[in-house]
Amino acid sequence: MTETLELHTADGETLEAETVDPSGELRAGAVLCHPHPQYGGTMRSIVISALFDALPRAGVRCLRFNFRGVERSSGAYGDGRAERHDIVAGIDTLTAGLPAGIPVVLIGWSFGADVALCVPDPRLAAWMAIAPPLRFATDVEAVARDPRPKLLALAEHDEFRDPASVREAIDGWANTDVEILAGATHYFVGRTDRLADLAGRYVGEIAATATSP
Repeated sequence: MTETLELHTADGETLEAETVDPSGELRAGAVLCHPHPQYGGTMRSIVISALFDALPRAGVRCLRFNFRGVERSSGAYGDGRAERHDIVAGIDTLTAGLPAGIPVVLIGWSFGADVALCVPDPRLAAWMAIAPPLRFATDVEAVARDPRPKLLALAEHDEFRDPASVREAIDGWANTDVEILAGATHYFVGRTDRLADLAGRYVGEIAATATSP
């Protein structure tokens, strides 16, 4: 069942958000970050909606939110920098309601992926960046060096940054894997099921690692 709530950022903004619990055993939590606010991105954009629907079936409690200035969230677009506060507010809220030992994965798509890669929060177990253009990821050094796992899910036919360019840009990142979705464009139309399967497997692997002796 989906619950509506508000997030409160460290710099005073109030963001609309939703959470949904898994139908079975709780294995992990995920904060979902949507694409560019100035180009129609919201927490209900296609990829975020697909993940919000699919991941609970894999045992994941999901939280999605609207960045500042989007729909009923207060504030204004912050060029990808102020939005880091928004992500931390999402992590605050999700982790506050999770039992000890449940890992949290930060998942972003496009602009949301770029901003997520600038948030080296110690409460995270892993990152998943979906089609990051790496144009708004202006402070990725901490995450790039971090030994915690990172997965970049790239579209074979991405219109904004091709996979080869992304691979070159992240060369040398610690503990970083790349998956390329064949036939996909940046918007993953007709490929969201495959993307959701990949995300479910990845979060499942993180959960299994977190609970292994």
